[in-house]
Amino acid sequence: MNGSNEMTLSFSARSENEAFARIAVAAFVSQLDPTLEELNDLKTAVSEAVTNAIIHGYENDPTCEVTIEARIEGDSVSLTVSDSGRGIEDLELARQPLYTSKPELERSGMGFTIMENFMDRFEVSSRIDGGTRVAMLKRIESKKALYN
Repeated sequence: MNGSNEMTLSFSARSENEAFARIAVAAFVSQLDPTLEELNDLKTAVSEAVTNAIIHGYENDPTCEVTIEARIEGDSVSLTVSDSGRGIEDLELARQPLYTSKPELERSGMGFTIMENFMDRFEVSSRIDGGTRVAMLKRIESKKALYN
């Protein structure tokens, strides 16, 4: 092993798969021996990104697919959560705390803010009718990686 590892996971855009995505990413990242706090940060960020893809990108259409790509490089894990759904019309507005395009769902509008605060790096890109891609990076401080 050359110090890196990667995985790709695709699943139906169903809300019940959000928990599966959290667990799968947590299991993959466990090889870095993260602290409970680091693991919870990662799981929360994955939950937010996956939920956004399902609810906003695909309007809860279970025939669509969400993809997570994860890569471990040294003491860091990079995650990309992507969909090929509706896209985001105004990315700057969507990144504002408390903004939500679906107030009727009583969601907080804090998804991007949470991801940005829990990760060391956060980027989002989107195209109308071309989907959204959230790229995040987290350094695992405990750094007892098996692949160093």
